[in-house]
Amino acid sequence: MLLLFILIFCRIKILKIFLERLLLIGILLIANSFLLAFILYYAGRYLVAHFTYTQTEAPFSFIIKLILCGIVMNFSFFMLGFFIDINSNVSLAIRSLGEGLFHKSICFSELITTINSNIAIDSNALNVFSLDGLIKSILSVSLLNLVFSYSLRYVLVKVFVLLSPFAVLSLTLNKTSWFFKAWLRNLFSLLFIQIVVSIVLLVLFSMDYSAGNLFTKFVYVGGIYALIKTNSLVRDFIGGVSTEVSQSVKNFVGFKC
Repeated sequence: MLLLFILIFCRIKILKIFLERLLLIGILLIANSFLLAFILYYAGRYLVAHFTYTQTEAPFSFIIKLILCGIVMNFSFFMLGFFIDINSNVSLAIRSLGEGLFHKSICFSELITTINSNIAIDSNALNVFSLDGLIKSILSVSLLNLVFSYSLRYVLVKVFVLLSPFAVLSLTLNKTSWFFKAWLRNLFSLLFIQIVVSIVLLVLFSMDYSAGNLFTKFVYVGGIYALIKTNSLVRDFIGGVSTEVSQSVKNFVGFKC
């Protein structure tokens, strides 16, 4: 379950490993080229506006926005890394609170250990169609779904990090400013997921479980389902991109069977 921990709780290491050597120079070089293209676009549009008598943005306003966006664009990776680190520290603080209160490591490996200790199947009897067998099968498929979903989220976070200079640059023109709003909403929702996951794990570990308790078993199923549906919950509140791959997992499991 270390894999799930790495996929969900993104840290500044994402930027240090993935961006510093290749992308900081290459992406910013492309973004600055687009900055020049935006200048040429505005110059052409401003010139045409004198012949068509259409309204256009004042040059002074455009230049001020261009300078500010250009500065922020070239420091966007550093600023975004700082924000990712703050988000990581918030989720770490929530999990540290749980560790201090419940004297357990608030992580997926500990959750799986707790599940296995409370939901045991008699391997000699091979009674996989018992309630315990069905619940454990559901949990196994759900955990696979969880890995796929957060793997997709991990990739999408990197993609939106790469797009950060272009998102800032889009604020230069009124017609392209929608791109920044969409980018910010999607990235924020993806990062906010790990805070919600920390809270869900905190709630799960706060409950007193005992082996053989039917309520305990169903709470585990509900907890894993809540972790899977965290993305939907965040999207309902603030919007953002979907990372649900439940249908793909079902097809994969069906093919394997």
